[in-house]
Amino acid sequence: MAFMEKPPAGKVLLDDTVPLTAAIEASQSLQSHTIVRRYSDFDLLNNSLQIAGLSLPLPPKKLIGNMDREFIAERQKGLQNYLNVITTNHILSNCELVKKFLDPNNYSANYTEIALQQVSMFFRSEPKWEVVEPLKDIGWRIRKKYFLMKIKNQPKERLVLSWADLGPDKYLSDKDFQCLIKLLPSCLHPYIYRVTFATANESSALLIRMFNDKGTLKDLIYKAKPKDPFLKKYCNPKKIQGLELQQIKTYGRQILEVLKFLHDKGFPYGHLHASNVMLDGDTCRLLDLENSLLGLPSFYRSYFSQFRKINTLESMDVHCFGHLLYEMTYGRPPDSVPVDSFPPAPSMAVVAVLESTLSCEACKNGMPTVSRLLQMPLFSDVLLTTSEKPQFKIPTKLKEALRIAKECIEKRLIEEQKQIHQHRRLTRAQSHHGSEEERKKRKILARKKSKRSAVENNEEHSAKYSNSNNSAGSGASSPLTSPSSPTPPSTAVEHAPF
Repeated sequence: MAFMEKPPAGKVLLDDTVPLTAAIEASQSLQSHTIVRRYSDFDLLNNSLQIAGLSLPLPPKKLIGNMDREFIAERQKGLQNYLNVITTNHILSNCELVKKFLDPNNYSANYTEIALQQVSMFFRSEPKWEVVEPLKDIGWRIRKKYFLMKIKNQPKERLVLSWADLGPDKYLSDKDFQCLIKLLPSCLHPYIYRVTFATANESSALLIRMFNDKGTLKDLIYKAKPKDPFLKKYCNPKKIQGLELQQIKTYGRQILEVLKFLHDKGFPYGHLHASNVMLDGDTCRLLDLENSLLGLPSFYRSYFSQFRKINTLESMDVHCFGHLLYEMTYGRPPDSVPVDSFPPAPSMAVVAVLESTLSCEACKNGMPTVSRLLQMPLFSDVLLTTSEKPQFKIPTKLKEALRIAKECIEKRLIEEQKQIHQHRRLTRAQSHHGSEEERKKRKILARKKSKRSAVENNEEHSAKYSNSNNSAGSGASSPLTSPSSPTPPSTAVEHAPF
């Protein structure tokens, strides 16, 4: 496909951050959401995931007696546990290998090949650039690919080209989208990593930045090599160790300053995590401002989509900052969010910020503003020395387009949060309704209703019989009727299940 060609009509823009779940079934029904997987498929997936360095609980092979009913039931249980471990691991569940295994219909394309085609078409019109090598799987996004570059007349200088497809939150018009992408190289800020070149078409964007062999903040925390695959670098670090307190204070302050700058400019971000912060000496510089323009979902979306009070891009950034601060402090991400209690930290001032962004109370009641975080003791006394003056001029028309796009992104998030909340309520109700205690209560209630109904019917019948006798004794005329039969006890509407 030519680089300036329009995307196919009816293109589906999937949200790759939506967690996939899977249940092992005994049947081999080929309905819309059912796929057949043999043990060899699981074995192949497991071999591919070994790069992550994790010990995954795949049941062992068995050559003899593998058709026994008991063995099949046990194997099914083991494979289900294996899938549960993979789908609940934040990094593994988002990787291309797992997505293709669980949802081959939506993830059948070769995204590296698509990126190469697009990049090759670009180089036809820009011959000064040359690809050195693909940087395979260095990022977590399925539809974003990286290439090591050089300029032909400066062969020793290395750059990184990133190509990304559109995401489900792309609400800008094609014209505004392309204008804003091409505006990114003009953005100058001491804590934003400079874009050397940027261009876009109606379906994707291509950006070039200088290659930094020191890597990102996440590479520093995990002591990883920047060119290694994402799974290898971050899934199972050999040594877990947080940063020094002064580093936490300085890096945190720098990141908050650039977030405030973007918020004041009305530029949506929403993509803060340690891999999107480049380290340049002792300076943190934010990466991937283009992500929100492309409509790509956040790395932490599956976390904050659970909390209805985190419903703006500003509050998303603050919550994501909490994740980043936790990683800087403890050398690893939190096991789950919200966090009930925090391990010992270098300073109680660190814990205070973490509690304001990741605790149960914070997630329930809402995030503080970036300005409020800057005033907290952890960051308020940090002195930043930089002579570079921030510059990022966005025309008024494009500012309005960004405002509308931001509202649309937030609207989709709010709708998703509403659906998750309704699903939770339904699940809780079903779980409560199906509990053993609840079944016993319903059974007792049904018996009581049945007995009460029987008593009422008997009383009614006795009253009618008594009235009939009284009428006959007084000589009052009345039609001749046969005695009515007793009415059987009424059946309770709700039966207790057996």
